[in-house]
Amino acid sequence: MNVIYRSNCCRNTTGFWPKHSSNCCILTTNSNIRSKKRLTKQENCFSIFETRLFITRLKGATVFKAAFVGRSRELQVLDNLWDSNKATLLILYGRRRVGKTRLLTHWLQQGEGRGLYWVAEPSSALSQLRSFSQALMNFMDPEAEVPPDFTFSSWELAFRQLSLYAQNRRVALFIDEVTYVIGVDSEFVGVMQKVWDRWLSDSNIMLALAGSQMGLMRQHLLDYDAPLYGRASTQMQLPPLPYGTTREYFPEYSAEERVKMYAMWGGVPAYWERLDAKWSITDNLRRNILPAHAWMIDESRILLQDFITDLHNYVGILRAISDGQQLMSDISARTGLNSSKASFYLSVLRDTGFVVRDVPISQRNTDSRRGRYTITDPYLRFFYRFMSASQSKLALGQMEEMLSLIQEALPLFIGDNTWQELCREWVLRASAQGELAQPVEDVGSEWTKSHTIDVVGISEKESSLILGDCFWQEEPVGPEVIEELMQKTSIMIPKSNQTWSVYYVLFSACGWTAEARQLAAQSSDERQSSRRKRWQSVGVRLVDLKELDEDLMRWST
Repeated sequence: MNVIYRSNCCRNTTGFWPKHSSNCCILTTNSNIRSKKRLTKQENCFSIFETRLFITRLKGATVFKAAFVGRSRELQVLDNLWDSNKATLLILYGRRRVGKTRLLTHWLQQGEGRGLYWVAEPSSALSQLRSFSQALMNFMDPEAEVPPDFTFSSWELAFRQLSLYAQNRRVALFIDEVTYVIGVDSEFVGVMQKVWDRWLSDSNIMLALAGSQMGLMRQHLLDYDAPLYGRASTQMQLPPLPYGTTREYFPEYSAEERVKMYAMWGGVPAYWERLDAKWSITDNLRRNILPAHAWMIDESRILLQDFITDLHNYVGILRAISDGQQLMSDISARTGLNSSKASFYLSVLRDTGFVVRDVPISQRNTDSRRGRYTITDPYLRFFYRFMSASQSKLALGQMEEMLSLIQEALPLFIGDNTWQELCREWVLRASAQGELAQPVEDVGSEWTKSHTIDVVGISEKESSLILGDCFWQEEPVGPEVIEELMQKTSIMIPKSNQTWSVYYVLFSACGWTAEARQLAAQSSDERQSSRRKRWQSVGVRLVDLKELDEDLMRWST
């Protein structure tokens, strides 16, 4: 029997629990009461137990959609660790809501009797130890009655007991939100190091420690001087789900609607679970900013608080970037911060992974001064572009006015951000699949004071380039954009004696005119100019939203 255990069941997080399995026993506890009950199967949801003081009551609520999509690579990592038949340690980390819990519990339920899942809660050190102790005893002996006040006297003794249990059987132990334990017990990781070196490393345990608070994860588990450094079999950062998985999760939506969805909420499963595919994207947005469901308003603060404390300066910088101030000088001027302070705050935001400093692909190996700061997280990018400065409108009941402004500006927002990112992803994946006329090793973009190329793929080894522009508009695109792109080729050709081959790949959400397709179909010789001495065109490919959507879905499986 697998056991999924949650201490102090008072956390109301959508999408927390996995799809019900007959092998799953869910237990809830506090210091005074313990309840154990098998759950009945329901369609797309099941009830959770919620402990309040001395009362355990059944709370019926739809907590998430049953679909589990993607994560094939991560599931394979877990399978490999399990199949190794030796002591293994996984450090799993990633931003909140990204799906760490769903990954661990989904894998656990794929095999009978694999192990114990326990998630820590923000409670006292004693409560944490008591909760884990009771979970462990219930797992090792499901038929025994464990006294409600039972606890091991120390974490060391608890793990010693586990190591004895795991001597002659394969056991998985997943500790989720481990930073809640670390935060109230500074000696916990040191104890983990001791028991791992002394007992667990010689057992048949598969141990996973997962957490979202990246500062504590780095300090205690990931950094070079962390107590457990060098002991982990695998360190895995869980990224958001790729766009290619959206069709499996939202088959009711068109490709255009799923791109809009991804532009607002990115690939975070917990956000997807709050959407109803029977409603339009606009209706879903409306519902999720209503006062009764306004999680989108608080989410940005919750995300940032895992990394920083003095929010106001960081919020100012994020607002500046979302408004188009991407250069250091412009960000400094917009926020009123001097360059050194702005640089410091930006470096912290870059460490979180929510902000990146991008440079033209031709200058990636140089100390380029043309770096631009961008918000990489779609939800944060959308929030600070449209919602952060409009909260007063919500407070005044002007929701429809705000939604109207969003609808008007959304096409340009998507075209400048998500659509370009998906096009660059397509080029990178198509190259990896061998489905391009020539390979590339790196993909980015290029910009000068006078020209911008949205998509640039380069292979210095093969002296090959892929150049592309991206168009998110309501009408098919004509041939003039192909000519314009070809005219910008010279800015990308390195000054050398080599002749470069150039393949043009252009993207249009609404497709292409017959004239554009006719021009693209011309042979290289027909397009080639005698004045071009340093490069040779090897073809033009036109990609529309339907093709991109199909390919990214196919390559994400």
